[in-house]
Amino acid sequence: CAKRTTSAFDLIVRVRLKSKNSRSQINTQPTFKSVATMHTVWIRLNGVVMFGLTALLGFSILAALSTLGHDKRHQPAVTKLQLNTLKSLKSHGGVDRALLSFDLHADLRPAFHWNIKQLFVYVVATYKTKTNPLNEVVLWDKIVEAIHPEDMILKEDNCFVKYALVDQVAELRGKEVELKLMWDHMPLTGALYMGGSDQTSTFKLPNEYK
Repeated sequence: CAKRTTSAFDLIVRVRLKSKNSRSQINTQPTFKSVATMHTVWIRLNGVVMFGLTALLGFSILAALSTLGHDKRHQPAVTKLQLNTLKSLKSHGGVDRALLSFDLHADLRPAFHWNIKQLFVYVVATYKTKTNPLNEVVLWDKIVEAIHPEDMILKEDNCFVKYALVDQVAELRGKEVELKLMWDHMPLTGALYMGGSDQTSTFKLPNEYK
């Protein structure tokens, strides 16, 4: 009888231990599974994002390289840029100031391509004085956008300057002035770069105030 009682007791203990172990396995198994699932989702999401950024960077580099050297092969055609009328040459606040008008005919279409958003076009007056060996003054400017192709052909006759030709001191009288058309390329992607026409014109200012 003692042997039978001990065997029954052992059996009950073993059944209880097995039930506890099975419950603990049931409770912990979903937790491990959910953590593994979340870990896999974040890894996949990170891989997708990194691939997208790498592809975007690669396409941006290819876009910039596709237009490399375009400004050397295709330049705007400037057919006319010259002085029209010298309005005045006076001393203004201790410095010399000249007001004038000019004629400008140019075709800016060759400078545009798919990656150009707009051109910043401006007329520069260059001259030399004793005080400064090189003087450059912007007289007129204009923004030409790619979405307005009708503005790409410039035909300005007797166009009055937006900004006066002002010397740093009072040495404009009798100086020879050179007019030149320049432009800045403003791309959709890539660095801004400058360009300029090889065609220039010169005129001489009077020796006395006008």
